Amino acid sequence: MKTFQLLLISLLLGHLCFAQDIKPQEVRNIMKKVADWQMDHINDSYSNKKPHHPLHWTNAALYVGMAKWAQMADDDTYFNWLKGIGNQNNWQLHERKYHADDHAVGRMYAALYRKYGEEEMLEPTIEQFGFLMHHPANTKLNWGSPYHQDRWNWCDALFMSPPVWADLYNITGEQKYLDFMLEEYKATTDFLFDAEEHLYYRDERFKGKLDQGTKIFWGRGNGWVYAGLADILSNLKPQTKEYEYFLDIYNKMSIKLLELQTPEGHWAMSLLGQKFYPTPETSGSSFFVYGLTWGINNGILKGTKYKKAVVKGWNAMASYVNDKGMLGYVQPIGAEPGNASPDKTEVYGTGAFLSAGSEIYKMVGGK
Repeated sequence: MKTFQLLLISLLLGHLCFAQDIKPQEVRNIMKKVADWQMDHINDSYSNKKPHHPLHWTNAALYVGMAKWAQMADDDTYFNWLKGIGNQNNWQLHERKYHADDHAVGRMYAALYRKYGEEEMLEPTIEQFGFLMHHPANTKLNWGSPYHQDRWNWCDALFMSPPVWADLYNITGEQKYLDFMLEEYKATTDFLFDAEEHLYYRDERFKGKLDQGTKIFWGRGNGWVYAGLADILSNLKPQTKEYEYFLDIYNKMSIKLLELQTPEGHWAMSLLGQKFYPTPETSGSSFFVYGLTWGINNGILKGTKYKKAVVKGWNAMASYVNDKGMLGYVQPIGAEPGNASPDKTEVYGTGAFLSAGSEIYKMVGGK
């Protein structure tokens, strides 16, 4: 009995120690700093020679995190900013009807609909997704085949489009959105998920390819898959067959990510090759922190090992924010492991950071 009591006290002290490593107000402060800097610099060029279109996937990923921060903020400045973008673009998705990247802004529309309940915010997305269900792409998933990106044949597409379908299912209660999304998600997973490593290849070109003797699993691409899984699961009812399907992938990836976290707290750009890619990459790593912390907060990931990992991860991400509020070490637009530096940022990195902060804040007792 005495041994059990000592063990219980030790576990409680350990839990408190982890919680005390991060203070809720500090999380709010740095999230506001990063959000405000990004809004002030939304028209910078970043990876391109000109600013991203407001509906471009890069900005759509920013809006996902900004909407989470808006829910925490003390005023409606951030919601008004997002709503202004929707109004200016008539709540349309981006240009390409089938391409997952151009669906991603629907995540923001769904978040705003949940706050304001205005039907115009979702009507164009519902209309377009209705068309897709009745005229599904029948293209192959093989890279380079005709119209191949009309389906989700690259792993980061699983962040862009499937959570929008899950949002529509959750909001409308109509099973057809979930059925369509699940069928396509399974096809992508069967094609790109490595059953041995429990990670996704970015696309077919990387299957069977080695870098310094290791399989190539792009950090950012897997970060986006993992964050998308958390968002999909948030929209589903536990104990359903659909929930169990996504939970199985989520749990497998969670175990693997715990193994692959670097001593510094981030994840390498090539997840199995941290020796060859020592530079932090904050957009993928922030989404890993987000997804892991979401699992802790929802009672899925249990044990101090997960909490230690997210505390280390969040502290690392916060250390890469400069005095002005710019998040550094964001890899520019790409499709494979590459380079990142402290003076490089991108809007999607900010979105990932704000998403991570929203869950860290809950974990450490923020209200």
